[in-house]
Amino acid sequence: MKEATMNDPAWTYLADRDLTLGPVSRVEPGEFTHWRTSRDQDGVFWAVIDQQGSGTNTLSQAVLEEFSRILDLIEQRMPKALVIRSAKRDGFLAGADIAEFRDVDDEAAIRERIAAAHGVVDRLAALTIPTIAIMHGYALGGGLEIALACNQRNAVDGTRFGFPEVQIGLHPGLGGTARFTHLCDPIEAMSFMLTGKSIHDRQAKRMGLVDAVVPERHVEAAIAAAVRGDLDQAHQGLVGRIKDSAPARRLAARQMRAQAEDRAPSRHYPAPYALIDLWEEHGGDLDAMKQAEIASFARLMLTDAAQNLIRVFFLRQKLKDLAGKDAGIAQVHVIGAGAMGGDIAAWCAWKGLRTSLSDVSAEAIGAAVGRAAALYEKIAHGDRLKIRDALDRLIPDTAALGVTSADLVVEAAPEKAELKRKLYADAEPRMKPGAILATNTSSIPLKELREGLERPERLIGIHFFNPVSRLDLVEVVTHDGTDEKVAARARAFVGHIGKLPAAAGSAPGFIVNRVLTPYLAEALTLMDEGVPPEIIDKAATDFGMPVGPLELADQVGLDIGLAVAEMLKRELDWPIPDAPQWLRDKVKARELGKKTGKGIYVWKDGKAVKGHTAKRAAETSNMDLADRLILPMVNTAVAVLREGVTDDPEVIDAAMIFGTGFAPFRGGPIHYARQRGAGEIVSALNDLARRHGPRFEPDAGWSEGGRFEEDGPIAHETP
Repeated sequence: MKEATMNDPAWTYLADRDLTLGPVSRVEPGEFTHWRTSRDQDGVFWAVIDQQGSGTNTLSQAVLEEFSRILDLIEQRMPKALVIRSAKRDGFLAGADIAEFRDVDDEAAIRERIAAAHGVVDRLAALTIPTIAIMHGYALGGGLEIALACNQRNAVDGTRFGFPEVQIGLHPGLGGTARFTHLCDPIEAMSFMLTGKSIHDRQAKRMGLVDAVVPERHVEAAIAAAVRGDLDQAHQGLVGRIKDSAPARRLAARQMRAQAEDRAPSRHYPAPYALIDLWEEHGGDLDAMKQAEIASFARLMLTDAAQNLIRVFFLRQKLKDLAGKDAGIAQVHVIGAGAMGGDIAAWCAWKGLRTSLSDVSAEAIGAAVGRAAALYEKIAHGDRLKIRDALDRLIPDTAALGVTSADLVVEAAPEKAELKRKLYADAEPRMKPGAILATNTSSIPLKELREGLERPERLIGIHFFNPVSRLDLVEVVTHDGTDEKVAARARAFVGHIGKLPAAAGSAPGFIVNRVLTPYLAEALTLMDEGVPPEIIDKAATDFGMPVGPLELADQVGLDIGLAVAEMLKRELDWPIPDAPQWLRDKVKARELGKKTGKGIYVWKDGKAVKGHTAKRAAETSNMDLADRLILPMVNTAVAVLREGVTDDPEVIDAAMIFGTGFAPFRGGPIHYARQRGAGEIVSALNDLARRHGPRFEPDAGWSEGGRFEEDGPIAHETP
């Protein structure tokens, strides 16, 4: 049989297709920077967005102004139909350019800008010709609102859709709240906007958000069918109209507020409640809801929550940019198939890397593969081929043969320096030239682990957080002898697998565990003082933490928390209290928390069972408790910056938000210090030190003057 080549017709048919972008030889007149315009032989006008200077299309003011000029052309010439498409291979449109709002502090100016944008989108919606959005990759936020203004929405297989605005303290602002709830089941549409989560093409088709889902090779046929009127268009239907009635909206709104309060308390996150109010009051009236949306969006934009959450958006982008591009890593070997090692291997395989997994226990490897299969079932959205391919890439390796061919070897053994060094002594001589040796240690300084290595310059820390599949942060830890090329490749690897690299120096605990430990230690001390765990955790969640410190300790594992605390106390001569005896007794009895079903709490069905004090905790709010928990974190963050574990305060904030869930609406511990005021925090720390001991004494960084101060150094003398 003749071997297929890339020139064969069959190969051409099966290969990835170029995007269908309309005719290149029939360009319409008009000079555009961010759009391409053309008209095909059937009289269909193509408007293809390809934003200059960006790998992603956003609805910047310049992009919208050019689109308005395109609408001028269409209104003058009235083509047979309009197709809107993206030339970016990764996706359609990613929403508004949030950077344009960062320096706007006038509500009237924001309303004026949003109203002008509404005017452009309303002109699109008012066209009497077929208007067809062809979406691929992703359609998010304002981009999806543009599609909603079209009368036909088609998606290429695999497209994701989302309104993520609530995650930055806002709600859709280009008419999307009104158009979406009028097009689809309004309860389902509201739930979609309130969570900010993305959905895939099949779900979007089922709910009526898109009219057709087609492979790329059928895009032209789908457009022709839409122009002929052969494709059914989604409509709300009778049930949707009933749900959009005023009595139904009032009932549903009460339920929505109760559900939102559990996820995003109204005192911290106003956006979900503004969206619910908007729909409850105006949901039956498209035009009224659009107008009210403008004012609501402008008010939200100036809230502290929105400004801080927008800042978090840019912190995420900053870490993405630190990742770089090319890691040169195609094959990974993971040593240790425990909870962390197995999950690291599973994630690498899911992200397309050939990944071998070794352990002294074949049973542990089998359990890790089983967990991987369960994870893939959850995240594959029914794509059996993706599950199969990921499992094919995950290779059980009882003999650790993968060490010899891996570009990256990740050690994920228990937190014992001697054990880790023994594993390195076995692995390093077998690694190929240029391969990187990484440790997933959560706290051990690399200077301890590099002892005995022939090539210490290629040892680096790549510290994942649990659960690996859900937490985005990965600390990339260097020691004073790390090759910078190794560090750059490690950061690029982290970016390649969809995580956020936070660069840190090799100090005990690095960034996250160093800052987090005094928070956990103080919670244990409060328990020793007789404060019920539910009340301690309630003080933290009232501040805005996603879970309380004691529930978090159970999730991490009491054994791990104890080991990290003892190491930090020893290495840093830190004035934190000794671990209580009851904690040591629990660890000895293997009552380690969630993973064993019992720790500080009893765990059932993956949730902590709160005791009889839970009701009392719900009625209690104690600022003193919150300060005792939170201010040690803030104080330690300042110490980490002063010591140069990182020289960037934004990296500390990002690490704590993406690694621990530190109250995102507060912008991170350093940013919280800026907003609350350094003087007030130093005063509070001194007061706590007088009442509770030297562990609360303000770090020298408060009075040294600092790089973490936005508008000049902090230079407060400690009383």
